[in-house]
Amino acid sequence: MGKILNAVLAGSLVVGAAGGFAAAQGNDPLAQLGSHIYKDKNLSVNKNQSCQTCHHPSAGFADPDNRLDPENFPVSDGSNPTLFGGRNCPTAGYTGFSPVMYYDAVSTLYVGGMFWDGRATGLTLGDPIAEQALGPFLNRVEMGLSSKDEVVGIVQAASYAKLFLDVFGPGAFDDVDAAFNNIGRAIAAHERSNEVVRFSSKFDKFWQEQGNTVAGFGTDGGGSYSPLPADFKSNVYTRQEAEGLALFNAVDKGNCAACHLTSNYDANTPPLLTDFTYDNLGIPVNPRIAELAGAQPIDYGLGARVAELSDLNDSVKFKKYPSGTPDGGKILVVVSEIGKFKVPTLRNIEKTPPYGHNGYFASLETITHFYNSRDVAAEGWPEPEVAENVNTTELGNLNLTPDEEAAIVAFMKTLTD
Repeated sequence: MGKILNAVLAGSLVVGAAGGFAAAQGNDPLAQLGSHIYKDKNLSVNKNQSCQTCHHPSAGFADPDNRLDPENFPVSDGSNPTLFGGRNCPTAGYTGFSPVMYYDAVSTLYVGGMFWDGRATGLTLGDPIAEQALGPFLNRVEMGLSSKDEVVGIVQAASYAKLFLDVFGPGAFDDVDAAFNNIGRAIAAHERSNEVVRFSSKFDKFWQEQGNTVAGFGTDGGGSYSPLPADFKSNVYTRQEAEGLALFNAVDKGNCAACHLTSNYDANTPPLLTDFTYDNLGIPVNPRIAELAGAQPIDYGLGARVAELSDLNDSVKFKKYPSGTPDGGKILVVVSEIGKFKVPTLRNIEKTPPYGHNGYFASLETITHFYNSRDVAAEGWPEPEVAENVNTTELGNLNLTPDEEAAIVAFMKTLTD
């Protein structure tokens, strides 16, 4: 895909400096307010679902119900338990580093934004995660509230309403639109706080042991795999875990670090294991979603966000594609981006099954094997949901051995806080 490491890092640093995206302490008043809102089940139509319900610390800030049964429940139910979403619930952890979406004309990639399809661009509030936080309140298959007025009214009646006024000033509830947006900003502050962004994993300890850098670990000067020396020693990693990181980095092995960067985010921040871009991995349709949620249209991902992409790139080309709905209708898409979904962070990945935008993979072992063997006919993988724009240069036929797959999985399990 020709990832744009330098551009991504530069763009992120600008956002970090100008947008105030630095992590907050858990006792910061704005983050404290956000924590209250994040955990408030009254902010749902049946008063039974909060942000934390589907983004819980026990599940790496993803959905604990999905984790318990990832094959049968690849997507989450809402406040109304008979309604299900159409995509896998992603982690809320470490997402606050994602920049406001922009288009990089050199690489022809879209970078940043939130949600699997990037629809929370950050262009409205200057912060993608604050925009994302507001979406579930008014989504009928999630928290299911009827209006911004209802959301603001619940917060105004809550026990933490005084803290809201202390943070945002007297009269902070008078303008419903402003108050609603400030609810998103408060949740974003919580999700950036050290209650969520911990950097406490085994990987972080190994990163420190290696002198605060692991980019290129286990590779030669050109990025190719270089076996660990026989006398390799670490007080943190087992040999298998270190071998997994080497394979993860190597361009001629897993090449996972092409998208899940192991380079430092900035001078003071460890790797985030994402480059914030979008990719079509060739994942098949997950039939279980249709069983739970009813007939599912074709999911074109980023490519269906025509208005958002047009705002960022004047040269986008549109075309009508089949919607996949029973009426046989068509949908306008950006052809170059169909089938692409956000590259997630891999931090806490062991805790967040299932995997992929539609939860097709119930285990790390299965999705790792898919990356390795998707294009090997004898493996029998189903066709991709969207066949155009599939990444065939960085995955699909990696020729990894079973032991190498297992080592990569062992490494990914060290990313748990």
